Amino acid sequence: MGYEPHGKHLIAGDWVSSQNTFTSQPVTGEGQSFSEGGADEVDRAVRAAEEAFATYGWTSREERAAFLEAISEEIDARGDDITRLGCAETGLPEARLQGERGRTTGQLRLFASHIRDGAYLDRRHDAALPDRQPLPRSDLKMVQRPIGPVAVFGASNFPLAFSTAGGDTASALAAGCPVVVKGHPAHPATGEIVADAIAAAIARCGMPAGIFSLIQGSSHDLGGSLVRHPLINAVGFTGSLGAGRALFDLCAARPVPIPFFGELGSVNPVFVMPRALAQRGAELGAAWAGSLTMGVGQFCTNPGIVVATEGAGLDAFIKAATDALEAAGESVMLTDGIADAFRRGVAEVGSASGVQELLKSTCDHRNAAPAVYKVDAESWLANAVLAEEVFGPLGILVTASGPGQMLDVARSLQGQLTATLQMDDADTDIARPFVPVLERKAGRVLVNGFPTGVEVADAMVHGGPYPASTNFGATSVGTLAIRRFLRPVCYQNMPDALLPGDLNSN
Repeated sequence: MGYEPHGKHLIAGDWVSSQNTFTSQPVTGEGQSFSEGGADEVDRAVRAAEEAFATYGWTSREERAAFLEAISEEIDARGDDITRLGCAETGLPEARLQGERGRTTGQLRLFASHIRDGAYLDRRHDAALPDRQPLPRSDLKMVQRPIGPVAVFGASNFPLAFSTAGGDTASALAAGCPVVVKGHPAHPATGEIVADAIAAAIARCGMPAGIFSLIQGSSHDLGGSLVRHPLINAVGFTGSLGAGRALFDLCAARPVPIPFFGELGSVNPVFVMPRALAQRGAELGAAWAGSLTMGVGQFCTNPGIVVATEGAGLDAFIKAATDALEAAGESVMLTDGIADAFRRGVAEVGSASGVQELLKSTCDHRNAAPAVYKVDAESWLANAVLAEEVFGPLGILVTASGPGQMLDVARSLQGQLTATLQMDDADTDIARPFVPVLERKAGRVLVNGFPTGVEVADAMVHGGPYPASTNFGATSVGTLAIRRFLRPVCYQNMPDALLPGDLNSN
């Protein structure tokens, strides 16, 4: 029959219920009752995490790598059930859930390999200089050390890769930090079965039970209790700008502020250079439509803004894009709340001054079809609302008088996750001034591609200046994500017997 959810929290190895409950809202099948966590569950989980940190924070890299690989294996062992539950809760197709599971397990294995290598520790040694004049120098050794218990918030749009065992959890565990996850109420059954996999890996590897807990819940109070707990040392979050900013402010207002690594929102602008537009307008329009509708536009890297100059090339771009988007039709969105927000965003953009509707969207209950609008650069620059993310398949074409005005649009942007240049070789001189502008605006700058799809790799950056993320020096994807949950510690004249193992090993 397969795995059947029981609706409980996992707290330090125990499955426990709460008196209060909420009911899930799957796309298919009946809703199920899940325990609603609160301050008591948070306190129990975080205290267990702090106790476990005394052991887990001093485990070897090999022990943690084997643990990450065990989680990967346990997730794959539950693969069919994860797909079944995830599809029912989110409406995502089987192939998407299977691919996302592969990404989740793949990043666990990648992080295991990365920490085995040890280069991420940035180990440094300044040997003692006892005879130096006028003053001797002590022996100094530095290494990156884990910071302690980390709170992670599951994301609505990625039930696996950015949720229970996703990038934030995997990178914190790789660093040596226990994790307390607040599960997302959009997919609590999926969160529960993944937590079951992590619990099995903990038992297999003999790890302290307190290094992982999952607390289910739908209330804002639960999230507030978690980030305010004095034993939490950092927070990982992927979600909306409003919710993320509220949690960021709570972290900053604590008696001891903590870092909030929030990935919040982005319109991911695409700048189409003149020669590329003239030569490949139709091809680019069709490709943009495919990127805009991937996952029903519910990717944080969705390319919501295209900036180009008027002319025959843009006409071809628009026709190809609108034909493809119209053919795409309606698709189910992840939650009722996301669908409601998409409807509001479409209405706000459509009613803005100077905006021309090219393709009218429909959004019936939880189903949505794409919407496309056109506006000149002057009107776009005059209305900040048009530069705000609308989560879903909504695109705005911003028309400029020439490359100079396109550059004005680039300079006006707030922080982005990505920025894209579509160009041919003949556009190189025109494109050159965009690079120093866009690299200050975005964490990832692309040429001749579209940003949907984030590779889990050493060089990847998934972050950017605010409001794309709350910490522009960090990434939530790729091996550099592990560094978020480490801090440098210098040991002066420390006997080898007292040093962390990583300073006495290769």
